[in-house]
Amino acid sequence: MDSTELTTSESVSKKKGKTKNLKRKPKPDKAPVEKMDQAEVEVTDEKPVSGACFPPTFSMSDIKNKQRRHSMFLKIKEQKRKLKLELKKKKKKERKALGDKAPPKEVPKTIENQRIYDETTVSPEDEEVAFDEGTDEFAAYFNRLTNPKVLITTSDRPRGRTVRFCDHLATVIPHAHVYYRRGLALKRVIPQCVSRGFTYLIVINEDRKVPNGLVLCHLPDGPTAHFKLSSVRLRKEMKRKGKSPTEHVPEVILNNFSTRLGHSIGRLFAALFPHDPQFVGRQVATFHNQRDFIFFRFHRYIFKNEKRVGIQELGPRFTLKLRSLQKGTFDSKFGEYEWVHKRHEMDSCRRKFHL
Repeated sequence: MDSTELTTSESVSKKKGKTKNLKRKPKPDKAPVEKMDQAEVEVTDEKPVSGACFPPTFSMSDIKNKQRRHSMFLKIKEQKRKLKLELKKKKKKERKALGDKAPPKEVPKTIENQRIYDETTVSPEDEEVAFDEGTDEFAAYFNRLTNPKVLITTSDRPRGRTVRFCDHLATVIPHAHVYYRRGLALKRVIPQCVSRGFTYLIVINEDRKVPNGLVLCHLPDGPTAHFKLSSVRLRKEMKRKGKSPTEHVPEVILNNFSTRLGHSIGRLFAALFPHDPQFVGRQVATFHNQRDFIFFRFHRYIFKNEKRVGIQELGPRFTLKLRSLQKGTFDSKFGEYEWVHKRHEMDSCRRKFHL
């Protein structure tokens, strides 16, 4: 019995050893390698392509890890930048090689030059526009029958930033006076302004201690414009600013007011300043309209030599966005509006402008 048990156990252990050896050292199959085609061998010899290969429907949002997604985005952005730079250098070499025979440079597409044509766009030489401007509310000013006199006030209980902004405006606009309302309604303020010979009323509104609105009312017959006020920078907040402005009358520059509505707004701003600028002061006030945003800047000329001229910003600076234009003086209840900005209807297309 003992001998039979030993033989059976030895046979079992030998069988197990054989199975283990078979698993550890499998015999290589030489037949399929010999039958492989040469094309398949060339494919295996190729080096892997650097970078990840994504399916055609791949989106960056499919990467769930935020850090990997951000790093992948930066890599793709860098690749696009390098490719754009290479194309630019290539075009530059081609233009240099062609010389005078080189084709004209392509005009880049911008929102301004792709603007949708507005039917109310007019030229300054239009006879109908000239007739209307000769009989509008600003005709007395442009015929030199009146001189501007401006009253600047605020909403009730103004904060320090709004008060300083009004003081800075008074140094920019000649013949401007700052008064505080003390709880008076605008309907009571306007008759007092007319009786004292003021031609303009400017009201600065604020929200959470920050100026956010400007009402510009031409007296005595209107019109009244309401603007959204943003990006206000006072003189202390500006870098490389010049000295405080002098009392000289500045020049006025109005840019890109091309429609009928734009002409009205431009004349509204022009009538704020006296007729004859004093060029000795070398000061200029600019109202630049771009995409219906009106940017205000106040500069001083610096003559470096006979050919070179620099400018130095004096401040303040701010941005205006027209909200409404009302006929007559300020009347929130029964006033007749010429134009009202309707955001959901008018801002549906980025290439359509109204000024």
